[in-house]
Amino acid sequence: MSYNSTLKDFQQKIDAWIIKNGGYWPPLAMLAAIIEEIGELAREINNIEGFKPLKPLEKGNIGEELGDLLYAIACLSNYYQIDLEEKLNKTISKYSIRDASRFS
Repeated sequence: MSYNSTLKDFQQKIDAWIIKNGGYWPPLAMLAAIIEEIGELAREINNIEGFKPLKPLEKGNIGEELGDLLYAIACLSNYYQIDLEEKLNKTISKYSIRDASRFS
């Protein structure tokens, strides 16, 4: 994947890998995977912020957990044929208009 990859490129790459390796899980299983990744991300943040140290054999990596979460979200999006790039652009536009002067 090149440096200038789009979300659409990532979704296509993930889709190809999933199809090659047995197909998508059922939607609730993919949602459970997203929630699991959110829990792992929370554990990393708790560690970084000093609230809960990692267990002795654990190795923290917040970036890896964010990547895992994005991957799981892309899987669910692909299953439902949702273009994440399009939806993210709409969301950014929505917040830009709705909250234009909210925090100034």
